[in-house]
Amino acid sequence: MSAKREAERTQDWSDYRGVLVFVELRGGEAKKVSWQLLGEGKRLADKLDVQLMALVIGDNVAHLAKEALYYGADKVFLCEAPELREYRTRPYSRVAMKVINETKPEICLFGATGTGRDLAGAIATHLPTGLTADTTELDVEPPPSRLLLASRPAFSEKMMATILCKQYRPQMATARAGVFQALPRDDSRRGEIVKVENTMSEEQIATQVLDFIQETGKVNLEEAEIIVAGGRGLGGPEPFAMLKELADALGGVVGASRAAVDAGWIKHEHQVGQTGYTVRPKLYFAIGISGAVQHLVGMSNSEVIVAINKDADAPIFQTAHYRIVGDLFKIVPAITAEVKKKRTLTVERVEVHE
Repeated sequence: MSAKREAERTQDWSDYRGVLVFVELRGGEAKKVSWQLLGEGKRLADKLDVQLMALVIGDNVAHLAKEALYYGADKVFLCEAPELREYRTRPYSRVAMKVINETKPEICLFGATGTGRDLAGAIATHLPTGLTADTTELDVEPPPSRLLLASRPAFSEKMMATILCKQYRPQMATARAGVFQALPRDDSRRGEIVKVENTMSEEQIATQVLDFIQETGKVNLEEAEIIVAGGRGLGGPEPFAMLKELADALGGVVGASRAAVDAGWIKHEHQVGQTGYTVRPKLYFAIGISGAVQHLVGMSNSEVIVAINKDADAPIFQTAHYRIVGDLFKIVPAITAEVKKKRTLTVERVEVHE
């Protein structure tokens, strides 16, 4: 082992303290995964008896620094500049590394999104340190080790692997959206907002964002509040039209199990589960889904789960809040009809008295 590597291995990390969460923005608003990570970050920070910090980067986003306080942060680092209006790897990573090098957090958390993965990877490479990707469970060992226990599915999703970063700091991880619970928003919370200077001019940035092309027709499971998901019990691709009718009536989107996706009945972007999306909607319909562990991991945190299956012993019923045993091809159209009936607008006569 080289002298440099030996020095790194035995380095004292006692000056690294605190948990830092990157607040991801899109269109000037924070993505839900940011508040979810603040909720989890608060739990970890409390166990370590340290501050929870947040990093907000953008342009005219001071209001989101306050929101980060409302969602649990004790201190927020805010960097605003016209050059930072849209995400670009180099200027964002430059700001993030400046904050990390000056504040020395022991843990840094990012959303496992396109932006979060890109930024976290760039930062980990330059610092350098380790990075655990797409985690679904986070915990910490108590002092003196203070190790981040970052767990994620491994070995073809058949088991969970817990990954440690023993030799470097900060310990970094990206986490899937919908896995963790955001704290209730509390606008009475107060904390410190520290302004950070942007050191890169537009001329120093090699890339430019010309436009965002909104992809039409693509489902957004991570942000959906209502999901109507179908599985092997549908028997083919055609019944998904029936599920879409119910989803449209409820103002939701269509999801699917891995079995339905693997069968080619619906695109992968609809898949819920370990190899798909982890979701946390207010209402989740599991229709013709048996309830394999791979699927349950992705939706068990839903507020209300309604399961419809002809098999009274289907594992999904052990997780569901409401259980309907019967023929889904009769039950789903009946529910859709009732939903449409309830959502029909009626105009009442209003009498005005002078």
